[in-house]
Amino acid sequence: MMAESGDTTEKNQLFTLKKWNAVAVWNWDVECDTCAICRVQVMDACLRCQADNKQDECVVVWGECNHSFHNCCMALWVEQNNRCPLC
Repeated sequence: MMAESGDTTEKNQLFTLKKWNAVAVWNWDVECDTCAICRVQVMDACLRCQADNKQDECVVVWGECNHSFHNCCMALWVEQNNRCPLC
């Protein structure tokens, strides 16, 4: 529909957007979804954080090799080894 004299009024619009909801999808792009150090899935807190009741502080890290680990597990690992546990 064309509006008279070039202006657009509400009665000439087919619809008016009043609300919208965003939808997103994600997935892990890693080779392995289990921490190679503690053997717990990376989406869950590691055993140490579960015991200390620090599930919210347990984050996931991954290296250039695309292997993923819990940050606290990897922090202990690199004190004695400077390589990826899976490589």
